[in-house]
Amino acid sequence: MQPRSLSRISILLIAALALAACSGDDAAPVDESSAPAESQAAVAEEPAVEASDSDSHELAGTSWALVRIASMDDSELLPAEDTAYTITFAADGRASMQVDCNRGAGPWESAAPGELTFGPLALTRAMCPPGSIHDQFVGQLAYVRSYVLRDGKLYLATMADGAIIEFEAIAE
Repeated sequence: MQPRSLSRISILLIAALALAACSGDDAAPVDESSAPAESQAAVAEEPAVEASDSDSHELAGTSWALVRIASMDDSELLPAEDTAYTITFAADGRASMQVDCNRGAGPWESAAPGELTFGPLALTRAMCPPGSIHDQFVGQLAYVRSYVLRDGKLYLATMADGAIIEFEAIAE
């Protein structure tokens, strides 16, 4: 396990990279109080990833397993060893998920390198056992705005640097 200060530096570095990937001169101001609902509606109205672009997108056809959710307040959520939290990015712009005792699916979009958003997710509603991080995991996905691939891991960054969601690749 890494020392806590090294972990904090890694999280801050990833957050900085995610912000750099999202910055641009053509970005319009966003009212953050309504951004999640607006961005979900926009993704639902537009095709997720264009078929011609998705085959070459670096996330298309990949599968990932959750390692941890690290919040900027230094708290961490870890999945229990006997649970599964996975995301598979299909080339058609759909994501399928295992979220502890539930399954889900929904659109994903990457309009530019390093950008990532999820549209509305359809999830089964089984009651997971006590201690499940199901609700926190699903809640964070609505706020994802960027990603970084590094050393075989996928890092999803949420709005306003609220959290970094870390995944490791699933061998197929």
